[in-house]
This record gives sequence, structure tokens and C-alpha cells, in this order.
Amino acid sequence: MNSIIEQLNNRFSEALVAVFGSDLAEVDPLIFPASNPKFGDYQSNIALSIAKQLGQQPRAIAQQLVDNLKLADLCENPTIAGPGFINLTLKPAYLETQLNSLQKDFRLGVEKAKHFQRVIVDFSSPNIAKEMHVGHLRSTIIGDCIARILEFRGHEVLRLNHVGDWGTQFGMLIAYLREVFPDALTTADVLDIGDLVTFYKQAKIRFDEDENFREIARQEVVKLQAGAEDSRHAWQLLCDQSRREFQVIYDLLDIKLTERGESFYNPLLPEVIEDLDKQGLLKEDAGAKCVFLEGFTNKEGQPLPLIVQKSDGGYNYATTDLAAIKYRVQQDGAERIIYVTDAGQSHHFSQVFQVAKRAGFLPDNVEVVHVPFGLVLGEDGRKLKTRSGDTIKLKDLLDEAVDRARKDLEQRLEQENRRESKEFIDRVARVVGISAVKYADLSQNRTSNYIFSYDKMLSLQGNTAPYMLYAYARVKSIGREGNIDFESIAEDSKAILEHETELALAKAILQLSEVIKHVERDLMPNRLCEYLYEEVSKKFNRFYENCPVLKAEEPLRTSRLILCDLTARTLKLGLSLLGIPVLERM
Repeated sequence: MNSIIEQLNNRFSEALVAVFGSDLAEVDPLIFPASNPKFGDYQSNIALSIAKQLGQQPRAIAQQLVDNLKLADLCENPTIAGPGFINLTLKPAYLETQLNSLQKDFRLGVEKAKHFQRVIVDFSSPNIAKEMHVGHLRSTIIGDCIARILEFRGHEVLRLNHVGDWGTQFGMLIAYLREVFPDALTTADVLDIGDLVTFYKQAKIRFDEDENFREIARQEVVKLQAGAEDSRHAWQLLCDQSRREFQVIYDLLDIKLTERGESFYNPLLPEVIEDLDKQGLLKEDAGAKCVFLEGFTNKEGQPLPLIVQKSDGGYNYATTDLAAIKYRVQQDGAERIIYVTDAGQSHHFSQVFQVAKRAGFLPDNVEVVHVPFGLVLGEDGRKLKTRSGDTIKLKDLLDEAVDRARKDLEQRLEQENRRESKEFIDRVARVVGISAVKYADLSQNRTSNYIFSYDKMLSLQGNTAPYMLYAYARVKSIGREGNIDFESIAEDSKAILEHETELALAKAILQLSEVIKHVERDLMPNRLCEYLYEEVSKKFNRFYENCPVLKAEEPLRTSRLILCDLTARTLKLGLSLLGIPVLERM
């Protein structure tokens, strides 16, 4: 089922060609939801857009289009406002027909993309031997949401976890592992190093304070890169323990990822240097091999180099990222590559993308997108840290959210004199706590910093996960109260839209497809959150306050049950794309 905007676009395109000829066949009709209800449901400013091209007044163009638009089955008679805006109001009968078709559609009118793409979403990306902390929260949650929406639209998505599992720091870690767990390097048993963060800090202290240890660590790097069996074994032990700890977080967040760390691309790095040299892009600067960038200059106004091989022969992040792009295009067949990282890496990716295009790693038919995000701040407006100044561990943050959700639930149950099983309490606390963290992040414009507040994100009021989950549970409670099996509502039952709040809710439900396509294109998950809160849940509440459901006479009763069911299904689908499961009861 085409979205409302697509249907209106098609009618406008036909009118454009009929009135002004085939030269305008490819012109976008520029239709968008009206910002003010008095203008109707949708507006088009196409007349203003093409006025200069046609040499006519916008209102005259708008009138010609209105006279030739064939919209009788969709809209009331279009009107013209201001300098030439065309206002459109959908007919109740059209809305009823659209709603009736949704009843039998598990996708709720969200069709799959016309052209499927092979898309890579690169997100999360923690470092081996370092615990996941709050800094990894946004990348993991935003990346998962983007992947879910692209998958729902039918694209083939490869979710990649580009973990930091290679580099000079492993020399330090392996040398320290030899000291404190000497037997570990000769056994195949699983090793429990303990707290990896503590292990890393202790290794760093040895490295900073002991010159002899630093030399041993440097030798370990050489041995690891040369493929020495015991060094590789030690490296694997460190990676395995990190993976086990990462997986605890991913299970809590219901995140699916394919790990392909920096080490995967390590054998490909010499070939990247060769390719850049063949293209004539390599220059030597202070012993390092560089590509001088176009449009990037240093403080002195001189061209800025991107170092791809250090003077000691080692490689860096830029080299690995170039190898990754080349592999993802040539071997994975990626047509769109999305990197979800903090805004601080925007400069780095702009440089890497430029070099990749100049080297031919990125052909014109492959889109690369950096999806930047801001910082997570404490309520004091500073970077979120513990009281002692340490970075907050992500596991601790999630556990506290669940604990607080459990306390809130137990307090509410006591006030309502409700008795629930431990299993019920544990399930609701976990869903509400984890969902609150996710939704608080996704509901923000990702490019901005946001303040992390347990009290706000766990509130039953406002644009929060608990509010959205409660809105869904409230709709389902109507079915329980009336002993309604929504799936068994007769197939010939029809929606009847009479009250203004019924019409408003119907229009909100029918916007889902447009919203999902918007997020697919612009990669801004907060648009979906805003829609579910402002359009669906709020308009359902107004409908429910003004239109009795179970006490209504037939056929209004069944019609309003249809609206309730479609509201619940819209909330459930929308929340699932945010990575949030629903609760039948709270």
C-alpha cells in the first residue's frame, strides 16, 4: 500500500504533466504534512518552486494545478492559500478505506523498499581489554535502531562490530599477562583474568614505570605481528574474555552484531599502501607516508596530510578504515555504509572518505554516511562520570536503571494494593529499565548532547519509554475488560470515522509509513519517537477521553475497537523498531 504522500505525489505529477508538459515529469510535487490544522492535512508548495522556471505567478500556477488535480476519491476540494500553497484535506471515506486495508496487513501499510540495498551498519565498536562504558551506549543503541528500520524495509543489512582488537597496546597487555598468569600461555583452558579494567590499569602502571617492561612490551608487539604462537594465544585469551563481557551487555540490550575487528583487516594494510602509491597519492613527510587532503589545511594554511603509514612502518586507524572500506565494497558488495560514532570523529571520517574516493575504493554508486552523535551528560551538565571521576561502566548503568524500575513498580503495586508474582515484577522491571535507557537516548536529536536522568527517563509522564509502554498496555486492557479477541474481529467489520478525535487518530496511524521512510533516509530515530508520542499516543488518549468504546452501540463499538487495535499494533511495531519490547500489563 502506497503511503498517503506517495498517492498525492502521483496525482500531482499527473497534473503537472497534463498542464505544463513532460518537462516537469520528474519534478518533486513537494508535498508535506501541514503544520497547522486549519490548512488541512497536507500542503504543496510546488507552485512557488516552479514559478521562476515557468515565468508565471505562483497563485496562477496553483490554480491551474487545482483545476486539473484528480483527487475526488482522496481529498475534499483543494484550496489555495498565501502566495500559492495548495492545501489538502483527506476525506473521511478515504481514511476509512485505508484503515480497513491495514487490518489485514501485519506491516501496517509500511511497504518494503522498491530497491533493496546491501547495507553495512558499523556500530558499537568497544576496545578489547577495556570494559564497555557509557560512551559506547549511544553508538550501540542508535546503530541497532537504524539496522532494525533498514531490515524492516527489506534491505540486506550486515551489522558490523569493528572492535579495537589490534595495536601496540596488546604488547603491554601480553607482557603483563605473562607476568601474572604465566601458565595461561601454555593451556587451552578458558582464562578468567578478573576485572579487565583493573588488569589494563595495572599493566599500564607497569608500562609507565618500568623501562625494562616497556622494552619487553615492544618485543611482544613484534612477536604478535609476526604471528608467534604463544603471543597469538595470549592475544586470543584477552579477546575471548572481552567478548564474553561484551555479550552480557548485548544480551541485556537485545543487540545482534557480527564481530569483525581491526585484526581482520591487518593483512590487507600493505595492499592499501600499494594501491595509494599506484594512484600517485602517496607523499613522504618526515619519514611517514601520507595523502595530502583537498580542502583540509593546518593552522599555517598548508595542506593537511592523512598519515597512512608511520615512520616506523606501523599503520594507524586511517589505514585500517581504508582497508575496511575497500573490503566492504569489493568483497561484501556494500551499496551503503553507515558509521555510527561520536561527533568527534567527523573530521577523521571526512578525510578517510575523501582518500577512499580518490583511490577508487569508493565508487560513485556506493554511499558512505557518518552518523555522528553528541555526548551523554550528567545532570550537572558535564560528561557523565561516577562521583570518583571514573567513567561509568555500561553494565552498572543498566543494572541501576532496572533496580530503579523495580522499586518504582513495587511502590505502585503497594499503592494499588496489587499482588504480582516475582516473575512478573522481574520481567516488567527489566523491560521498563532497559527500555527507559534506550528510549531516552533515541528520543533525542542524536547530533546533540543530552542529560542522563534516571528520574526523567523512568517517569510515567512525558515522552518516555514507561509512558509509551503504559499507553500500549492501556489499549490492551480495553480488550481484557471487554473480553475482546482483536484477531477475531470479523473481516467484514469496517472503521467508521465520525468524531474529530477518531479522524485525528486515523490520520496519525496512517503516517507510520512516511515516518519510517523518513528515518530510513535521514537516520534520525528521534523522528520515530516523536511520532509515537505526539501523534499516536496523545491522539489515542484524546480519542479515548471523547469516544466510549466498550459502551458504544454497534457498529461504532466495533469500529472503535478497530481503532484501538490499530493503535496498539502501531505502538508495538514502532517500539520494536526502536529495540523496545511491549508489555501486555504493567
